Amino acid sequence: MDGAQSIRVVFFDAADTLFHVHGSVAEIYLRHAVEFGFQGHADSLAAIKQAFGRAFREAPPPIFAATDPTQIKQSERLWWFDIVHNVFYRVGMFERFDDFFERVFDVFEDPTSWRLFPETASTLACLKAQGLELGIISNFDTRLFSVMRGLDIADAFDTVTISSLAQAAKPAPKIFQLALEKHAVDPEEALHVGDSLRDDAEGAARVGLRALLLDRTSRVSASLPPGVSRITSLEEIPALLELE
Repeated sequence: MDGAQSIRVVFFDAADTLFHVHGSVAEIYLRHAVEFGFQGHADSLAAIKQAFGRAFREAPPPIFAATDPTQIKQSERLWWFDIVHNVFYRVGMFERFDDFFERVFDVFEDPTSWRLFPETASTLACLKAQGLELGIISNFDTRLFSVMRGLDIADAFDTVTISSLAQAAKPAPKIFQLALEKHAVDPEEALHVGDSLRDDAEGAARVGLRALLLDRTSRVSASLPPGVSRITSLEEIPALLELE
């Protein structure tokens, strides 16, 4: 990677970059919905998966005017309530939906609902050993802190910048700029790693950060913007930074 010697900070996206849902979102929704009275059928899993993808894409950015921690958490919960309600409005509403939502919202705060990718911990340790600062830039909500603690990666990171606290969401420049300010570095001194072409690669490159698109299954066919390279595993990062 050109200019890798000047990198002082490596930022990471969180979900689907460092860790992933154990199973799938649709499987978790279906399992708990049935517990609360949803009448599932043979196509329910596929229908929920499709409906969730659409509802998530159509949702507004998770940006809230609230600044009080309690109000922020309430805003996050309402944001997700609208998405999950949208899902089941499409696939079939049921009487105890509100109780179901409370359960499933808490499930995704439970670290046991998530799994680290196999190379996550070793890659973070390698980068820390080389004296690099590490940060998170994520559109995840405040449940991220519990997940990171439970997965035993919280101590690896010097900063965590999330949309609901930053009042900006990727790919907006503001969230990247806020993260840079926390480390007192210029954009060219930072690298951002994430799995979304739009939110991570293009968003970071637009601000002037170097970026790595994590494309584990080679699913992204689009050409990459200047300053962006493609990797298929986090373990490629140290070599690209010429730290090995």
